[in-house]
Amino acid sequence: MSSSNSSDPKYTTTGRGGNAWDHRVQSDGSHGYHYSNQDGSYYYKNGDGSTYYKTSDGYSQYTSRDGQVTKKHK
Repeated sequence: MSSSNSSDPKYTTTGRGGNAWDHRVQSDGSHGYHYSNQDGSYYYKNGDGSTYYKTSDGYSQYTSRDGQVTKKHK
């Protein structure tokens, strides 16, 4: 298991078993998160409440902050 923390408190990355996540405080004070997995999939939760994820087989989905969903297949 590895773990590292940037000296900037607005950015933190932690790795465990090939997976990682980070947290960012954006200029407007909102919080964003990014998770990446060993299998190549990843997930974003943006400061505005929107989300995006992509699976290792190429499927992706974006959900806007008002709930509109956009899906894409490989």
